[in-house]
Amino acid sequence: MAASQSIEFREPAARAAAAAAALQKSGEDLADVQGEKMVLNMGPSHPSTHGVLRILLELDGEIVTKAMPDVGYLHRGDEKIAENMTYTQFIPYTDRLDYLAPLANNVAYALAVEKLLGIEKQLPPRCQYIRVICCELARISAHLLGLGAFAMDVGALTVFLHTFTEREKIYNLCESLTGARFTTSYTRIGGLARDLPPGWTDAVRKFCDEVVVNFDESEKLLTRNPIFVDRTKNVGIISPADAIDFGLSGPNLRGSGVDHDLRKAHPYLVYNELEFDVPVGSVGDCYDRYLVRMEEMRQSVRIIRQCLDKLPGGPVNVADGKIVLPSKDKVMTSMEELIHQFLLVTQGMNAPAGEVYFGAENPKGELGFYINSRGGGTPYRLKIRAPSFCNLSILPHLLPGHMMSDVVSILGSIDFVMGECDR
Repeated sequence: MAASQSIEFREPAARAAAAAAALQKSGEDLADVQGEKMVLNMGPSHPSTHGVLRILLELDGEIVTKAMPDVGYLHRGDEKIAENMTYTQFIPYTDRLDYLAPLANNVAYALAVEKLLGIEKQLPPRCQYIRVICCELARISAHLLGLGAFAMDVGALTVFLHTFTEREKIYNLCESLTGARFTTSYTRIGGLARDLPPGWTDAVRKFCDEVVVNFDESEKLLTRNPIFVDRTKNVGIISPADAIDFGLSGPNLRGSGVDHDLRKAHPYLVYNELEFDVPVGSVGDCYDRYLVRMEEMRQSVRIIRQCLDKLPGGPVNVADGKIVLPSKDKVMTSMEELIHQFLLVTQGMNAPAGEVYFGAENPKGELGFYINSRGGGTPYRLKIRAPSFCNLSILPHLLPGHMMSDVVSILGSIDFVMGECDR
């Protein structure tokens, strides 16, 4: 009886000690909040955090004095899942990274695996041009939503409706091309799932003519809007040195005046055969990041039009039966082709041992895939370099000194996606 009493008295004390230790641990970064300072949870369920991002803010009145981003609420273990799947089976998981640009994710991952296989130079020209069109459509789609949400965060609802109208057209194009509007899974290792459907190029040309009108309308609503300018100019300034130090990429890096675009610096596919400009900011504030994305969409339209004009004929997959699935009619009539399909589906392609890294210029920045192979059909290790994760790393450095209302503007200008950040 005495023993049970001692346990009964000790348990609350142990719980109190554990709670005190946890409180002390959580207070290490926000140590000894004094005076008028207040700790505020922004997110993880908050419209301005664009997903399940939680930011622990220390406020002195309305001024942010400390900021701690807390990520991981959307973590799904994608990189670990890849170790138990063939290279082809992992393609649908790339759709769920930056789910605003699934086509671009597909292409970046396929290029990484093709680099491992040593077949990146063997891709048919038609396949490469179609992939570029897909990547640039994905860039326009992602930027349209990012700018629409950014404008809505600072009070301009009309722009969001304008941008969503054009995104709906892109989804229609994706549906006719891939069979799905959102999770496309269109790219294959060594090529594409299928060729372009009849009339698709004409539909893309029509879209390009219409979307540039939408760009003009959106700019009229925002670029000289006094409220938007006041909320974004000289707010959230990121210096070129800080942008590089924190590993920023994409529009956030170029908005700070750093002229770096992987499509120019390390050309892949047929980007070296196309003419386009890389917009660069001068101040590095929220307004510059907005202008960079607006111009990037115009350059994407320019790239798509060149690809449509130069689009060659021919196959869309490499001519290697040990990498690409045979056509259905051959599978049904040839035992050798049936065996190839069976091995590819059950075991995957036989990749060589080694390690590779490939980074693509995605809408949010450099999306990189590091693959460590020990041979066989599945990767030994796969690491995803998520641009949104790197871009968010600057928040503890960037947010202090700004007002609480500025946090919303800064988050909108960084334009992140938590599916990609948490993986």
